[in-house]
Amino acid sequence: MSLTELAATSRVTVFPLETLTVAYTTQSGDRRGLGDIGLVTIVDEHGDGDELWRLARDLGGRAQEGDQARWILTQASRARTVRAYMDLPVAQWTAYIRRRFVLDALFANHEVLMTGRMILPGRG
Repeated sequence: MSLTELAATSRVTVFPLETLTVAYTTQSGDRRGLGDIGLVTIVDEHGDGDELWRLARDLGGRAQEGDQARWILTQASRARTVRAYMDLPVAQWTAYIRRRFVLDALFANHEVLMTGRMILPGRG
């Protein structure tokens, strides 16, 4: 499967989830800037984002993809709300998107979940 590369500067929340370091940010699907796309990624040069879907299935007990996507977004939203680890208000990043999932309804203010791997320069 080919990866889609995205690069931007935006707010990024970095948090631990089991053995993973996860980064969460939002993107907008149009010019309104609503942040309707949730981007939840692994901060690891070897990760590809599938680890999140496995956690949602194994740890979260979610069998259906839609439920797994909502579980992933819940973890990211929770981490941002409680500032669980690190909040980077203006972070430059590059993400390699492996999976794009369109939700069947708006969830945590997102219509789409994208997962993959993120590089945050200067942040080991």
